[in-house]
Amino acid sequence: MTQAPTGSSSYWFEESDAEPRRLLEALRTFRRADEAMRRRAGREMKMNLTDLRALQHVIACEGRDEPATPRGLAEYLAISTASTTKLLDRLVASGHLERRPHPSDRRSVVIVASTAAHAEVRERLAPVHARMLEIARTVPVRSRPAVRDFLLAMAAEAEREPDDVAGTVVGDTST
Repeated sequence: MTQAPTGSSSYWFEESDAEPRRLLEALRTFRRADEAMRRRAGREMKMNLTDLRALQHVIACEGRDEPATPRGLAEYLAISTASTTKLLDRLVASGHLERRPHPSDRRSVVIVASTAAHAEVRERLAPVHARMLEIARTVPVRSRPAVRDFLLAMAAEAEREPDDVAGTVVGDTST
């Protein structure tokens, strides 16, 4: 059995990294709470997390005035096209999504959220999003760019493939 390292360091970090480690612990706490919030919202809406993510993606595409397509949804969710078809069938049957002809490609369809889905999402998530915005407003204005850069760098690191050795330097705006 392998033992954890002993001495002046914790498992991953040196003792001198106490402040940054507390920041990472706070981020992990937020991630767990966010996941729990999404599970609760999904249960209330009678859908699983993947279905909820799909609905949120379609609504986000609508907000950017971009067509949501089955292929794009499959890529976003990192699921197969067969799984995407089943997911779409489920969300169309529940009245959350609609398939419509693609405006410029007769062979394709676009996916739109139903009016009822928009109302349900607003009803369930608007209050928590309003409270989160109020919390964000408490971050001092001068600190907001650093917080944003930190979160974006953490997201980029979390999305990075294991074989991607060319990591991004925090604060590097050259790319």
